[in-house]
Amino acid sequence: MKTDIIFWVAFNAFVLVLLVLDLFVFHRKTHVVKIREALFWSGFWILLSLAFNVFIYFWKGSGPALEFLTAYLIEKSLSVDNLFVFILIFNYFQVPAKYQHKILFWGVLGALFFRAIFILVGVALLAKFHFIVYILGGFLVFTGIKMATSAGGDDIDPDANPVVKFISRYMPVTNRHYEDKFFVKIDKTLFATPLFLVLIMVETTDIVFAADSIPAILAISKDPFIVYTSNVFALLGLRALYFALAGIMQLFHYLHYGLSLILIFIGAKLMLSDFIHINMLIALGVVAFILVASVVLSLMFPKKDAPPVPLSSPEDESED
Repeated sequence: MKTDIIFWVAFNAFVLVLLVLDLFVFHRKTHVVKIREALFWSGFWILLSLAFNVFIYFWKGSGPALEFLTAYLIEKSLSVDNLFVFILIFNYFQVPAKYQHKILFWGVLGALFFRAIFILVGVALLAKFHFIVYILGGFLVFTGIKMATSAGGDDIDPDANPVVKFISRYMPVTNRHYEDKFFVKIDKTLFATPLFLVLIMVETTDIVFAADSIPAILAISKDPFIVYTSNVFALLGLRALYFALAGIMQLFHYLHYGLSLILIFIGAKLMLSDFIHINMLIALGVVAFILVASVVLSLMFPKKDAPPVPLSSPEDESED
């Protein structure tokens, strides 16, 4: 399914305008993002995504609209796993809460670039080599099983990141933060700050997560425009979702297993697509049911030993 280049240009220009407004107008002043503000922006991005979904419905029809909604829901839910890792990274590098929005902004910008490449390459490969659907399907099932049997992001070690290790070896890095700067010049020598290492860690972590999410979305739709736009809208709301949920995400301990089931279901759907056709509305219902059930079970049977996750230090609160 082809989409005129004008729609690609218009959509990316629209996203660029939103990002510029976000960084240079709405978040021009560095500050701690409070829960009320985060909920407002999270609602804004969700409503904007649903409005675009309506546009897809009147432009392409009910089928592509269902594909967009399903892909958006899957990507949005899988991105929650990213948030757990972001918390670990920010806590490890002791990033003040008021600087986290800037890191997530540039992290999302980089993620949009890399995911666009992954999506275009993935769609092209699927169009040329049909057998890849079985490889992707098997990969999703394997990833889902592995996710269910792992501890989530608890074993993430920033020191083991090869990109971070490379930068630390060949470029001087300061041992403290210089406000929200990524680089600072000291005695005529350019140093990277810990915030730059955090940004690199966030970017490379997202690339790893994209290895799971992109195949899952390609299992829903082969239309690159649908796959790309659903990914973009899910990522645009990721920062607001982080600040809205970071303090309570430990409550959703069963969500990890729900995401595993979703990956296994989507992988099986992809591998059986030549033999069994699963209606997109049914697929959407299954994904939504698993998500709701995992959240409800998490609230009904809370994890007793989950430690609270600090969003900001007393110093941050006093400076705000």
